[in-house]
Amino acid sequence: MPELPEVETIACGLRPQLTGRRIVSVSVRNEGTVQGDAAAFARCVPGRVIAGVGRRGKLLLMELASPDGPDGTNGPDATGGGAGGAVEPRSAGMGATAPTDAADLMACRDASGRVAGAGSTGATGAGGVGGNRVPHLLGVHLKMTGRLFVYGPEVAPNTHTRVVFGLDDGNRLFFDDARKFGYVRALSDADLATWDFWRSLGPEPLEIAAPDFAVLFRGRRGRIKALLLDQTVIAGIGNIYADESLFRASIRPDAQAGELSPDRLRVLHGHLVDVLRESIAECGSSIRDYRDAHGDAGAFQNRFRVYGRSGQPCVACGRILTTGKVAGRTTVYCEHCQKPK
Repeated sequence: MPELPEVETIACGLRPQLTGRRIVSVSVRNEGTVQGDAAAFARCVPGRVIAGVGRRGKLLLMELASPDGPDGTNGPDATGGGAGGAVEPRSAGMGATAPTDAADLMACRDASGRVAGAGSTGATGAGGVGGNRVPHLLGVHLKMTGRLFVYGPEVAPNTHTRVVFGLDDGNRLFFDDARKFGYVRALSDADLATWDFWRSLGPEPLEIAAPDFAVLFRGRRGRIKALLLDQTVIAGIGNIYADESLFRASIRPDAQAGELSPDRLRVLHGHLVDVLRESIAECGSSIRDYRDAHGDAGAFQNRFRVYGRSGQPCVACGRILTTGKVAGRTTVYCEHCQKPK
């Protein structure tokens, strides 16, 4: 499954291709790929301008500008030249085309005629949980085999294409997913306030300070790798970057988190940040399915020190690496270099 560096890489690749583009049509080729309010997805996503591309944890996010212009057009530059930038990691008919006039947008407006939730940025918005139901984010979880590519109009969807977003420049954004575990979801403030997955996400590892990171594990029962993989503790970390950061920090993956000193946890935080940044610089890690937004493989897998190297010599001491299971995941570590406390 793509982890934080891979999703960040995809977001960075899509940002210049999508920012400022209007979604003129949506074609859902597999209904199970759309989570949440499918009717709101089909009704309110077409016609929106993509104002930014970013992520939260492993969830890729596209910011949707509200169609609140006086004539029913989008507020930001509706011609496709809107503002750039990333989304801040803060917190019926399945095919649809863009609304053609203001009257067609009324289904996305509140009782006053204003687009519900327009201009709101909080988790619940001015209208509270029940008063802000127009999507302002489009979330995409790639899961195991999901891919997002922008293609020209001459490229036809393939058998694994689950959703097609038509863009105002004639190109199309395909969400391909061979195993159909991934999903897309239109998100309003009300959705964010009630979606357990979103509400439970832990802090971002590239944003949290080292002392606050150490506090996350204070007195916690459980093995340190299992807690790193727990998205409610810290968001975006998976098997690869847990193993790699723990090796650099000389901590056994099965060490009890509550028994690690604050100093060792702060050291772990520094190595975790280094590993994530190095992987982002290498466009992520390609093991099997992952490709970036341009179809290219990542290169960080060429720098793995433990992940996937079971039975090979440790790069630090030369002893054979050990393989075990933590939280049900295959775990590779060095018994000599990595200590339980």
